[in-house]
Amino acid sequence: MQWKFSEEQDAYREALRGWLGDVAGSEQVRAWWGLDGTAPDHSAFEQRFVADGMAGVGVPEELGGQGGGLVELAITAEELARVAAPSSAWLATVLALPVLATRPDLVKAALDGGHAALAVAAESAPDAAPALEVDADGRVSGVVPRVLGADRAGILVVRVGSGADAHLRVVETSGPGVTTTPHLLLDRSRSVADVRLSSAPSDVLDGADPETVLARATDVAGVLAAADALGAMQRMLDLAVEYSGQRQQFGVPIGSFQAVKHAAATILVDVEAGRSGVYYAAASVDGGFPDCSLHAAAVKAQVTAAAGRAADTALTMHGAIGYTWEHDLHLHFKRARLDEQLFGSVTTWNERIADGLELLPS
Repeated sequence: MQWKFSEEQDAYREALRGWLGDVAGSEQVRAWWGLDGTAPDHSAFEQRFVADGMAGVGVPEELGGQGGGLVELAITAEELARVAAPSSAWLATVLALPVLATRPDLVKAALDGGHAALAVAAESAPDAAPALEVDADGRVSGVVPRVLGADRAGILVVRVGSGADAHLRVVETSGPGVTTTPHLLLDRSRSVADVRLSSAPSDVLDGADPETVLARATDVAGVLAAADALGAMQRMLDLAVEYSGQRQQFGVPIGSFQAVKHAAATILVDVEAGRSGVYYAAASVDGGFPDCSLHAAAVKAQVTAAAGRAADTALTMHGAIGYTWEHDLHLHFKRARLDEQLFGSVTTWNERIADGLELLPS
């Protein structure tokens, strides 16, 4: 199966690719990453992304966006990864926006550059204490580790309580009792932070069923992480093919060697299969297909694993230069490696598939 974009989707992809070509060249990306000896700083790119209208693409108009859906968001994720541009604030926000749908004021603030993030701990054992607790005055306390984009967010959505008492609340990071502790990742195009709440004021999110909205957010996260891995994999293939046409051994380009051709062809097969899978899963989740959660899990597991293999292969094809700080390959290598672990490992998502499949009768 080969995925075909609509004319509007093709036009958006080309427009976004052109825009990124203008604002996210290699030198600028390295500056955002902090590879010039400074600390990573994504704020300039994030502000430009919002100001130039890119942040609202893929967000429904009723939420204040420019329209479109998960396919457009996947296009955005793929293109951002292709240039290794910062994406934590954008990705965390698009995951949180549907959860905030009952609060148009917060949606507007998030889209206008305030950003939002889901500070929700992974599911624990049924008898375990919840990660966050709320008192009678609506003040939340507890710790949620490694939250994507929490250091970039002005709005946090948290889950408190357990079982039938579980519900979602909103915490503003500018308020009292909120501390975010960022972690410096090898992939400096993304950021995570531990969120510590100490009697932080919060508002309840009325009408938001935690199980339903977080299950949807999980599916979207799986698709967008896979789309990101797809973009990184495509760029690593492009770099490897370009280099194999330049580097010579025995008086001929190494790209003429059968082993190098086979290595590139293997990545290409994974890229093309991954692209069809990612965009089918995006359409499936958007359309609420019966098996959409399985489709999201499949591409998260398979495409991110393929990107990890492609990273190793591309590094081998580059030889010694691929290990150097000066070459761009490591930007995408690190991006692909984080995508394998982001929102859960390949094994975790394969287990989701196994749990969702019906056993055949013996």
